[in-house]
Amino acid sequence: MRTVNPVILCGGSGTRLWPLSRKSYPKQFVSLIGETSLLQQCAKRLKGPVETPYAKPLLLTNEAFRFVVPEQLMAVGIDPGPILIEPEGRNTAPAVLAAALHLSSSDPDALMLVAASDHVIPDAQAFHEAVAEGIRTIDERGDLVTFGITPDRPETGYGYLKLRQIPDASGASIPLDRFVEKPDLKSAETMVSEGSYLWNSGIFLFAVRDILAAYDQHAPDLVAPVQNAVDQAQSDLGFLRLESIAWNSVQDISIDYAVMEKASNLSVVPYAAGWSDVGSWSAVQELSNPDANGVATAGEVTAIDCHNVLVRSESPAQEVVAMGLENVITVAMPDAVLVASMDRAQDVKQAVTALKAKGAKQAESLPVDHRPWGWFESLVIGDRFQVKRIHVHPGASLSLQSHHHRSEHWIVVEGTAEVTINDDVQLVSENQSVYVPLGAVHRMVNPGKVPMVLIEVQTGAYLGEDDIIRYEDVYARN
Repeated sequence: MRTVNPVILCGGSGTRLWPLSRKSYPKQFVSLIGETSLLQQCAKRLKGPVETPYAKPLLLTNEAFRFVVPEQLMAVGIDPGPILIEPEGRNTAPAVLAAALHLSSSDPDALMLVAASDHVIPDAQAFHEAVAEGIRTIDERGDLVTFGITPDRPETGYGYLKLRQIPDASGASIPLDRFVEKPDLKSAETMVSEGSYLWNSGIFLFAVRDILAAYDQHAPDLVAPVQNAVDQAQSDLGFLRLESIAWNSVQDISIDYAVMEKASNLSVVPYAAGWSDVGSWSAVQELSNPDANGVATAGEVTAIDCHNVLVRSESPAQEVVAMGLENVITVAMPDAVLVASMDRAQDVKQAVTALKAKGAKQAESLPVDHRPWGWFESLVIGDRFQVKRIHVHPGASLSLQSHHHRSEHWIVVEGTAEVTINDDVQLVSENQSVYVPLGAVHRMVNPGKVPMVLIEVQTGAYLGEDDIIRYEDVYARN
């Protein structure tokens, strides 16, 4: 039996789930449904069943998330395979092609299962059975396979797949007739009632050799620059960084437009066991086990006399009370609150556009800033001072650095820090503090096996994150 190579696409900005999902930390990394992130759920699902060999996942992401991806996977016991770094987002067609070219160098007959990192598929066993049907289809017909979701409503937010016949209960694959763009409501109602249309999930399965042949036939302009980007890729701290000049010259286009809509050898495996691309807060409400009144909550929330609402508090210190609401979404973050009609769930990205236009940092950035070594959040900001909480992972190290415009006080509140200030190295334990003068060359390391947390008080004329000179950095940041 051929090995299945999962290919997980980890790009995207997730603007429709603002304020929890933002450009600096989009929805695939957030615990929206359950205790783990969507990426972690996806990777666990793609470990595959025992009877089918699944390789380590190959992941594609961008520069900003290169350390978040392996950190999240290792947190759930998954050892990631290759991680390809895209210099810029170029949509799914170049990404899938890069993955196929990378896999072809070792096994051109390998199978690759392409999935987005931010979908919810609750029934992993049913999904594995659908993948097994896709493998059978490839072995028998050599087709490219996609997975179509049995619609439970006339949805206008998805593209559709028109099959050549109405699916039966067997789950057997069916040849594709054509792709259908996102329809209006009347057209969606007609298609759902007809029974031969499925939602386009954007999940694909094919042999590497077959998908490369399809690119050669239907999207030849993509092949040479992506091949160059893969051939000239540089290894960097365990990542494979695609060559930027070739990559950035590639057309920004989806695999549906570039290849799939032109291919004649495409089959669809019907899937009816539950799926969501979690594309709106109304979808989150549906997936959050609402009560008999349609009330779904998360965090420190009290809902009184409410109907058909989603109410979330994303801070343990923030109690959100909803009273007498109907058909409303409320998501409270420490730095931003969304209150919207459930009927406008698909329009939340308009809020992001409006905030960007007024220069609000909340449009794209979270109060918690994730770094390779851990994270920090600003607690208080004044004209000449700032107070941060800094969390450093076990064994992690900040860069050896200095600042032109600020001095810092560090107070360790959890764990132990190894602190370098110029030529002095010392251990600073819980409830101890140290002063870093302006201009001093300094570094902090967590030498322990538990997280280290400290409070940093910055004082000075300028407190921006760009006031930093790095001398040494284990994460190779400039």
